[in-house]
Amino acid sequence: MGGERTTNRWRLGDLPVFAVPFVVGFFQIIGSTGADYRMHYQATHLDILAYALLVSGPLALLARRRAPAATLAAVTTVTVSYLLRGYVFGPVFLSLVVAIAAAVTAGRRTASWVITASGFAVLNALALVSPLGPLRLKAWTLGHALAVLTWLLLVLIGAELLRIRGERAAEVRRTRAEEQRRQASEERLRIARELHDVLAHNISMINVQAGVALHLMDEHPEHARTALSAIKEASKEALTEVRSVLGVLRQVDESAPRSPTAGLARLDDLVSRARVAGITVRTRTSGDPRPLPAGVDLAAFRIIQEALTNVTRHAGPGVTATVHVAYGDGELRVEVEDDGRGAPGDLPAGGNGIPGMRERVAALGGGISAGPRAGADGFRVQAWLPAQGPPPRDPENEAARGAREKESPTMNPTMKRAQD
Repeated sequence: MGGERTTNRWRLGDLPVFAVPFVVGFFQIIGSTGADYRMHYQATHLDILAYALLVSGPLALLARRRAPAATLAAVTTVTVSYLLRGYVFGPVFLSLVVAIAAAVTAGRRTASWVITASGFAVLNALALVSPLGPLRLKAWTLGHALAVLTWLLLVLIGAELLRIRGERAAEVRRTRAEEQRRQASEERLRIARELHDVLAHNISMINVQAGVALHLMDEHPEHARTALSAIKEASKEALTEVRSVLGVLRQVDESAPRSPTAGLARLDDLVSRARVAGITVRTRTSGDPRPLPAGVDLAAFRIIQEALTNVTRHAGPGVTATVHVAYGDGELRVEVEDDGRGAPGDLPAGGNGIPGMRERVAALGGGISAGPRAGADGFRVQAWLPAQGPPPRDPENEAARGAREKESPTMNPTMKRAQD
C-alpha cells in the first residue's frame, strides 16, 4: 500500500516553550546593557527596575502558547513601562515582536490589533501629554511616535503574513493526509477485491469438485481421481495468488512476480478450470485482439472469473456458459451468459461479486449490467471498459454514477445471483 517516504519539516513551534524566551531575554539584556554603556543621548541609565522589566517580558512569553492574548497584554505593559521610564531603547522590542507574532498566528487577530493600538496610545498619551515628571520621556517627539507606529504596523502585517503562510501549510498537510488516507482506502478495497475474486473462484471450484468426488467415491471410485486432481489444481492456484497479494502487502525485498499476471492471456486456463467443474463453456472473440492497459486487462479477467464462479455456484447442473470478448475502437466489451435455471431458494445473500465488478468498472470509467436474460432462462453479465485505461478522476461524475447504480428495481429470486 505504498512505501511513500515522508519528510518531517522542522518548524519553530517544535522548539521547547522556554527556548525563545531564553534567547530573547539574553539579547535584550546584553543589547540594552551595551546601548546604555555607549549611549550618546539623554536617557535614564539602567537600574534594578530596568533589568527587572527586561527580564519580565521574556518570562511572560512562557505563556504565549496557552494564553497568547494575555501574554501580549503583559509584554505590551512591560515594554511601555520601560519606555516611559526613559531608559535607553536597545532591543527591548524583541519581546513585543514575539508576543505579537504568537497572538496573531494563534488566531487572536482582533485582540492583537486592539492591545497593540492601546499600548501605543497609552505610550504617547503619557509621553507627550502627561505632566507627571518621572513618566515623561526626556526625548520623545512626534517623529518618535510615527517611527514606532510604522514599526508596529510592519510587525502586525508581518505576523498576518506568517499566519496566512502557516494556515496554508496546515491546509497542505491536511490535504496530503486526506489523500494518503484515500489512497490507502482504495488500496485496501483493491486488495479486498483481489482476494475475493481469487478465493471465491477457486474455493467454489473446490467445493463443487469435492461434492463430485464424494458422489463418485462409492459408485465410481476410479472417476473420483479427476475431481481430486481439479481440487488440487484449484487449491494450488488459490495459494499462489494469495501469496502474491500478501507479498505486495509485506513489501519486503520485493521482486518481480514469478507467476503470470492475471489477464485475458490466461482466459483458456480459467475456462478449462470451469469445464473441469462440470460447466460447458464456449468462448468467442471478435475484433482485433491487442495489448490492453494492465488495469483493463485485469478487470476483464476478474469479471469473467467472477461470472463463471457464479455460474458454477448457482446455475444448476448441465449448464452452458458463453464468454464473449469483443475488441472495439477504444473499448473492450466482455459478456458472460448462461442458460441455467439456478436454485433461488438456496442462494446466499450479501455477496460481494457483482458489487466488486461494479467497483472495478467504475474505477476505470466503464459500465456494467448484470441480470436475468430477457425472454430466456439464465443470467447475463455485460461490461464495457475503455481500452485506453482509466480517465481522469471526476468526483461529480463518480457521485452521479454511484447514485445511478444504487437505483435498481426490486430483484426477483433469479436476480439475487447479482448479489453474490
